[in-house]
Amino acid sequence: MLTTAPVSSRPPGPVIASCLANSTPVDEHADLRASRHVADTLKLLQDRLAPRRRLVHAGDVVYGAGERFSTLYVLNAGFFKMVNLTADGREQVVSIKFRGDWLGFDGIARGTYSCDAVAMDTGEVWMIRYDELLAACRDCPALLDVLHEAMSRQIGRDRESLMSLCTLPADARVAEFLRYWADSLARSGLRSDQIMLRMTRAEIGNYLGMTLETVSRALSKLARDQVIRFAEKGRREIRIPDVGALSSFVQRCLVPVTTLQ
Repeated sequence: MLTTAPVSSRPPGPVIASCLANSTPVDEHADLRASRHVADTLKLLQDRLAPRRRLVHAGDVVYGAGERFSTLYVLNAGFFKMVNLTADGREQVVSIKFRGDWLGFDGIARGTYSCDAVAMDTGEVWMIRYDELLAACRDCPALLDVLHEAMSRQIGRDRESLMSLCTLPADARVAEFLRYWADSLARSGLRSDQIMLRMTRAEIGNYLGMTLETVSRALSKLARDQVIRFAEKGRREIRIPDVGALSSFVQRCLVPVTTLQ
């Protein structure tokens, strides 16, 4: 079951800015505003489009690579991973989706989806036919704003993910991954001080471009530095006493790099 709880504050901003920029005052209400914005957006879509709803469970594939594009999906609850198949037949996790995120933008240009959308937990997706969405946007400019915002946000996240892979050392990449997960939960109106990772160590490594062993070592280092804590029931449940400490950890990892410049 998904439960909501008061959200905590943390410094916003893209990966590199959060690592290299000078510290700025934290807006304590930023996450609350973001979660309200997600709720308002979902309400607008429900009122204007009455999307069909689909209950999903872990492992369910909402659409697969190569399928004809006709529908966009909005995640109302749960977690998704987007998976590509590499040339040698291996699966590559390319992005993670949370409540309020859209699925299927990759199908607009070529008319077919380019990856698999796989549920990582019990959840719900809203199905919106693309042609119906465009028609509704003509009568409701607010819907067009929502569509453009969602596209822009995805472009920004893809850029941040690429910057993380290209510039951060392994330990910092794992810390940044946890910070992003916690931030996404907070924007969804869910608690972010204790998270259940819906990915195995191998999947996290696949997503971050590192081995399972490297991910495990990085998590153990975060735990030794008391940035995170493992819950007693299992090492997939992680407690994050202070999300800001994850950003500080990333900054410390970058100190040797920045001092040489």
